[in-house]
Amino acid sequence: MKFVDEALIDVEAGKGGDGCMSFHRGPNLPKGGPDGGDGGDGGAVEIVGDLSLNTLVDFRYMPRYKAEDGQAGGGRDKTGASGRILSVRVPVGTTIIDDETRTVIGDVSDRGQTVTVARGGLHGLGNARFKSSTNRAPRRTTPGRSGDCRRLRLELKVIADVGLLGMPNAGKSTLISRVSASKPKIADYPFTTLTPNLGVVRVDQDASFVMADIPGLIGGAAKGAGLGFRFLKHLSRTHLLLHLVDGAPVDGTDPVENCRRIESELFAYSEGFRQRPVWTVVTKMDLPTAASIPERLTAAIPDRPCHAISAVTGTGVDDLVGAVMQYVNAYGERLAQDDGFARSEADLDELIAADVLRHGLAAAETRRARRAAREEAW
Repeated sequence: MKFVDEALIDVEAGKGGDGCMSFHRGPNLPKGGPDGGDGGDGGAVEIVGDLSLNTLVDFRYMPRYKAEDGQAGGGRDKTGASGRILSVRVPVGTTIIDDETRTVIGDVSDRGQTVTVARGGLHGLGNARFKSSTNRAPRRTTPGRSGDCRRLRLELKVIADVGLLGMPNAGKSTLISRVSASKPKIADYPFTTLTPNLGVVRVDQDASFVMADIPGLIGGAAKGAGLGFRFLKHLSRTHLLLHLVDGAPVDGTDPVENCRRIESELFAYSEGFRQRPVWTVVTKMDLPTAASIPERLTAAIPDRPCHAISAVTGTGVDDLVGAVMQYVNAYGERLAQDDGFARSEADLDELIAADVLRHGLAAAETRRARRAAREEAW
């Protein structure tokens, strides 16, 4: 299935049913009182998280959603039926943005989580509502109100415990394919990975974590160069970043400089990533030219763990996976027990999410401008 992580949809809630004007009539009651009932409320539109979905591709082909209108009221004080709620399923990890106001409506981060995005119109009132001591035969009713109409921007960010960061062809896909059941495309040329991949790394029967592999970054990625800009947002929900550094680049570049360049792109995208833990992982240690790279990287960036692995031969992979599992468990325990830490992590998530939204909206404006320019040229 094609991976799509952005989509525009139009949602419209149902209109409220009109109130009814009616008077009771019977064999012995030719001029009875008002008995017009109220209409029903219009149906709302809600977004629901669904773990069985992992792409927004369906919204490219079905971009419009309308809830059911409320039915009109009837005589004998009959209230019209309310419109049914329209539930739109999206993958867990979807952010909902009002495309007109540029505000975040909600963030679907759990299975079954529901966000109401368009409220149904209120029902109209029947003439029985306007009966009074001075007006015994009211002929007044009110119509149902229209429901909310919105254009929404859906942005999907994968949810993972660990994110893989690095240049193209650094070995990210090879690593995730070795430690999980994920089977991404692997080849010996850059930009083999064109979409994010998720893999569940199972260490024991009751111990596992989720790893995310995104397309490789190049210089200028934070400003839109290459593929990384589109997918940097997928690292925003991870709480540990593994920076995979090619220990033997085929282009002869310096691995230490490559490491610094890629991280500068990450921090240019969001300063919040500076507060995320980053581990250095030197790959392709089966090649002789990579032997000295771990020591050089440790000397250049001494304040972080540095692992040396070969995803092809398996050297160092088990030690890396074990260390990551320990970190994930410790992080979860601290998050549950330390309220101050949980608040600081929530604040950091909001900071990074704001930067992701800013970059996403800027990119959308750029696309609009280009589309308008092409249309004008035609």
